[in-house]
Amino acid sequence: MFAQLHHFLRGAPAPVPHTMTQRLELLHAPAEGPRARHPLLFLHGAFAGAWCWEPNFMPFFAERGFECYALSVRGHAGSHGRERLNEFGIADYVDDVATAVREIGAPPVLVAHSMGGFVAQKYLEREKVPGLVLLASAPPQGLLASQLQLAFGNPSLFADLNSVLSRGRGSTEGLRKALFANDLPAEQLQEFYRRSQRESQRALWDMTLFNLPIPWAMAKPPMLWLAGEKDALFKLDQMRIGAGLLGCRFEIVPGIGHALMLDAGWEGVAERIVEWIGANVR
Repeated sequence: MFAQLHHFLRGAPAPVPHTMTQRLELLHAPAEGPRARHPLLFLHGAFAGAWCWEPNFMPFFAERGFECYALSVRGHAGSHGRERLNEFGIADYVDDVATAVREIGAPPVLVAHSMGGFVAQKYLEREKVPGLVLLASAPPQGLLASQLQLAFGNPSLFADLNSVLSRGRGSTEGLRKALFANDLPAEQLQEFYRRSQRESQRALWDMTLFNLPIPWAMAKPPMLWLAGEKDALFKLDQMRIGAGLLGCRFEIVPGIGHALMLDAGWEGVAERIVEWIGANVR
């Protein structure tokens, strides 16, 4: 099932792809030193893949003893189904998380960004996990209010995101405005732009209206929701409402944008997650 399960730290060998009918990409960064009790499974947001966790979060957490995994759901990055992307909905992505957890072999703490946070909420309707960290998550009440706020409050950014959705390509400036509150080196921004992709319209409709999480049906673990103060995509009030619906601790990270694991200042986000897991996850 898995096309890539590989180490990338410390100059480890490049992954060797396997030929399988249904491939999922699962990146692995092994723990260094004394191992934490639970592994971590990172879930990416829309238009991205497991690669978004490689530069910062995976090495950071591996160095602190966490066995780290990052999944690319079907149709994304190195996983199967890119040519059929619009056929896939949130339920398919939840199935991919379940497959990844079976491959890992132990229930992980989920660290989930944006769309990945929405997928994690739906996963909790089916399975239990020791803990959940939501980073700038799509809220359980859906995306409609956030989309309307973006369309009327920042129409140029809204149009650029629609270009990514329909043609798989927007602009580097649109990407910067959507994800980052701080300046990044031009080559780093260009690399993120190169690796971004279209998102499933079916999945986006699911998040807007048709497959919203059911908070009362979830097996709720300890949960932390971190929101960037300068998030351009999801308004703080919508995320705060969502955290309230989940009964989830909600914290705002000053001076950072939507991509909390990539924007300048990500180290503070990662440190807060380590602290919170140590204090709340058993």
